[in-house]
Amino acid sequence: MKDLFFMRQALQEAELALAKGEIPIGAVIVKDGQVIGRGHNLKETRNDPTLHAEIVAISAATAQLGTWRLTGTTIYVTIEPCPMCAGALVQARIDRLVYGADDLKAGAVGSLMDIVRDPRLNHQLVVTRGVLAEEATELLQRFFAKLR
Repeated sequence: MKDLFFMRQALQEAELALAKGEIPIGAVIVKDGQVIGRGHNLKETRNDPTLHAEIVAISAATAQLGTWRLTGTTIYVTIEPCPMCAGALVQARIDRLVYGADDLKAGAVGSLMDIVRDPRLNHQLVVTRGVLAEEATELLQRFFAKLR
């Protein structure tokens, strides 16, 4: 159950975001069984709307490998990626996406649109959804309950 193992690491990243007052979303990128990039939302911390967990993890992985092409990798994300992040996954040539909870308001992997599997693009990802979705949803609920 390697998917569970790595999704738990993405959830740990989401917990780091929660501790910073960020929306608790985390991501890890894996190649050959090793984490090569990790990240969590830093949008509020750094005043940068592009610093979603997936983007932070992609930047870390490309720095680790010394190339923007992340072929042969899987990204684990606690929540369904938004359009910006889904586009970045395609651009980075990531092979597989595993995510936890669906995002009915902004999800771009089937909820609102399906960027990562659009055959009109030059790359598509294999998708596994719903891995530890309850845990990811609970983190989000805790965050938004604090705001109210």
